[in-house]
Amino acid sequence: MSALFYIFRLILADQKAALARGALLGIVVLVMGAALLGLSGWFITAAAAAGLAGLGTVFDVFRPSALVRMLALARAAARYGERLLTHEATLRALESLRLRLLSGYLAASYERMLAVRGPQALNRLMADIDALDGVPLRLVLPIASAVAVQALAGLLLWWLVTPAIALWITLGWLCGAALILLPVLKRAAPQSRRREAAAQTFRARFIDLIRARRDLAIHGELQAQLARILDADDRRFGVDLDRIERGAGFWLSLLGTLVAAGTLYAGITAVQAGRLEPAFAALAFFAALALAETVAPLRRAAADLGRMAEAARRVRRDLVATPEAGPVPAPLAAPALPSGAVAETAMATLKIENLSLARPGRPEPLIEHLTLSVAPGETVALTGPSGCGKSTVLLAAGGLRPLAAGTIRLLGRDLALWPEADLRGALTLLPQRSALMAGTVAENLRLAAPDMDEERLWQVLEAVELQELVRERGGLSARLGPRGEGFSGGEARRLTLARALLRQPHMLLLDEPTEGLDQPTAEAVLAGIRAVLPRAAILMASHRAAERAFANRLVALP
Repeated sequence: MSALFYIFRLILADQKAALARGALLGIVVLVMGAALLGLSGWFITAAAAAGLAGLGTVFDVFRPSALVRMLALARAAARYGERLLTHEATLRALESLRLRLLSGYLAASYERMLAVRGPQALNRLMADIDALDGVPLRLVLPIASAVAVQALAGLLLWWLVTPAIALWITLGWLCGAALILLPVLKRAAPQSRRREAAAQTFRARFIDLIRARRDLAIHGELQAQLARILDADDRRFGVDLDRIERGAGFWLSLLGTLVAAGTLYAGITAVQAGRLEPAFAALAFFAALALAETVAPLRRAAADLGRMAEAARRVRRDLVATPEAGPVPAPLAAPALPSGAVAETAMATLKIENLSLARPGRPEPLIEHLTLSVAPGETVALTGPSGCGKSTVLLAAGGLRPLAAGTIRLLGRDLALWPEADLRGALTLLPQRSALMAGTVAENLRLAAPDMDEERLWQVLEAVELQELVRERGGLSARLGPRGEGFSGGEARRLTLARALLRQPHMLLLDEPTEGLDQPTAEAVLAGIRAVLPRAAILMASHRAAERAFANRLVALP
């Protein structure tokens, strides 16, 4: 429940005024509903009594009938305003939650970003956030409105009729609804969680099917994946949550009958004893019937609470607050981008001193006391067995891994002091995982340089030995599928390398840049990198002889 309150506090903080106005209108709607039915009962009974007493000609029918019409029209208008305000406020708050969730993903560590699966992230952003619209609309506001209106009705009935009738109606509705809905909640919560888990599994497996349909078909697993999807769908519809909700509705209707019958009996008894007029006894009876409207929406909340609680728990776990921006460092006096001739400098582009790095989630160190530097125009290759920490050093040099000890300086300045935008302009990292999107070749390349002309795009494609392939497929307007579908792994790798070259960085970090290429192509690509970036410092993780031969220096990691 703490996660639900946490989410509601976020929603309330974002849309406090609109939700307060909507809650007030919700209370007004319920009060008007009870007043409308109670006044109608009083009016009919009083008019009948006046007629029987021969006072029909002097009985004022105009003001009560006008008040009934006013309550009916005003109730409809208030309901419209309440729905408009609360739904708009909730949708705006959920939009803000989605943005905060996305900001949290962006502020997460590099390892956590890699661990996020697309279907899971989509479920968080869509299904879980959508489930949270019930927190204000079906849970908090209806409960608060029901308690407030029942209390107000109890006070008014205490004044207008008798304390016994007022207590019977108020306690009957509040205590009776609690006795009905708490067991419903206990039964429905696990069912609601199972239904939502099955629905999310269905969506995740369906997305996996779409993404991997070709591989599944090639390996003969397509029908098996379809069977898993249908199994999740069967489990989703196999949960009979509607029956529980209908049962709650039946018991609430029975409770309404009991409260109204008790009110009628108490009213008749009070009238016979001379303590109450018949018209006010009718008012109490019809008010008791009208107050059923205050608890009717709660059965849906009880049925959906398990789903909302699970969604709130998952979103709260993933909702990493965006770090507040600290003071912006002074502007960096950096050399011009290496697109032309750059003055010689003795300053190393990248300098690593006494660097120690820990393994993620483990106390033992991965790298200890590493010191190296890379000068402008120099290529340094990190060598060593798999798992020795080459990729981790590149991530640390790119500002994506925390340091256990030591310092890393880029262009003479501590890496931690660089503003993020300036850092990404001066340094480019090409990790092992290629990141391409659905779109044209030009659109993928221009992610790095939106205003770059086509001539420059062809230059970087030529540097990575892709110009002929792209021309054969229709040129820069050739379309790629999701995640670069249509290019092989090596071709996609070279396309992301071409995009990195468009950044024209001072420092280029490459993680096995020629993996999957034959020896002649690998040598041509490495030569093309240096031709495009003659003065850039290059630090790469290397397993291949072509990369080691291309490097000016080798640094072996244990």
